[in-house]
Amino acid sequence: MPAAATFGRLSDPRASLIVSDVRIIDPVRGTDRRGDLVVVDGRLSREERPPDAALRIDGRSLVAAPGLCDLHTHLREPGGRGEALGSGTRAAAHGGFTTVCAMPNTDPALDEALRLRGLLAHSGDLAARVRAIAAASVGRRGERLTDYRALAAAGAVGFSDDGSALASASLVRAALAYLAPLGLPLIEHAEDPSLAGASQMRAGPVATRLGLAGWPPSAELTIVERDIALASETGGWVHFTHLSTASAVAAVRRAKQLGTRVTCDVTPHHLALTDRWVAGDRRFAWEAEGVTADGPPESLDPQLAYDGSCRVNPPLPSRDDALALIEALADGTIDAIATDHAPHPPERTLVEFEAAAPGIIGLETALSVGLALVESGRLSLGRLLEALSVTPAATIGEHRSMQPGDLADLVVFDPTAHWRPTDATLASGSRNTPLLGRELRGLVRLTLAEGRITYADLP
Repeated sequence: MPAAATFGRLSDPRASLIVSDVRIIDPVRGTDRRGDLVVVDGRLSREERPPDAALRIDGRSLVAAPGLCDLHTHLREPGGRGEALGSGTRAAAHGGFTTVCAMPNTDPALDEALRLRGLLAHSGDLAARVRAIAAASVGRRGERLTDYRALAAAGAVGFSDDGSALASASLVRAALAYLAPLGLPLIEHAEDPSLAGASQMRAGPVATRLGLAGWPPSAELTIVERDIALASETGGWVHFTHLSTASAVAAVRRAKQLGTRVTCDVTPHHLALTDRWVAGDRRFAWEAEGVTADGPPESLDPQLAYDGSCRVNPPLPSRDDALALIEALADGTIDAIATDHAPHPPERTLVEFEAAAPGIIGLETALSVGLALVESGRLSLGRLLEALSVTPAATIGEHRSMQPGDLADLVVFDPTAHWRPTDATLASGSRNTPLLGRELRGLVRLTLAEGRITYADLP
């Protein structure tokens, strides 16, 4: 981390500060204005001035926005490696996130109320709020539903067997019916194992060129269409996480038009990276104008091909799919951006591509990747911040506000400053990202959660 960077905790005293002449974007009210951002004893203020000893920040080059919220974070507790609650929430604060949702594919799974309470009991002393997504089935085995009411009472904000979809349609139907009166979503990893098989990357010309088993888009679409039908029938709420195909997004768009309760999110890496990254291309999807899936080869770097950090599930999309995802994010079909922050120790990623554990760390790079997309002209800054903050927060029942009197829950960032993810600059316990060493735009300067400074890197 930069020498001047510091981390705080949610148990710290509430802050008083002023960020002068800063650009303030409030997606809730649809406002984008320049002015002073004043926080007094942790609360946003319009009239009251902070004490003389309060922190003063020159905001002329900065943007202030609601604190980011990640619907899909792997914190690896209990029982995992590559991350922990402390390092994971520091990574979140470094990326501008004030809330992260811990996924249940842990060892053991988050399938019991006592285990869930144990995880959440630590969150008050961390650098970001931790919310819990509980397992949808016992042990995530897809055989028997967990006790949804008990888990909801313990703090679960959603239910998922992430890593796999619920295989049985009858179990999905029962889950949606049980969750409907609770007002909580079934969060589905949409993947049909009979179609995905032992695939290693997205099916297509690049996979054929590299000799890797291909994952067909139908593996995602079949689950999406099945669950949309069941949500329509039961009145339950299905949320599809990390959608990666144009066909699945089109199905969601049709379902929303018909009034089905369906929402979805997309990861930064499915928006920006394509299957050509597995072959050594390092251009973002919107930078490869005119490039077809099978050429030209001159942009491919053999030294970067078969990089295990490019292996994710679902696999990186074709360029056409990535551009369709961007369009769906811009028009609101895709509700939110979620990182699917998936840390792994080096011995699980610095191996042959076929043997690499799928997953990319994303909490610290999500805002930067989004800002690169904004710079391309394909997404507005306001929509990016809405998809990273307000909408995901509302999905789990949290409120985001830039209004006087509310607790300060916000991020302040420099949209033009550059940085590189490296061993020295990352707070996560893992380094598995193909963006390692790449120059990125957008530097978080300050993160406040519940009125407390959880991250600061001030010049």
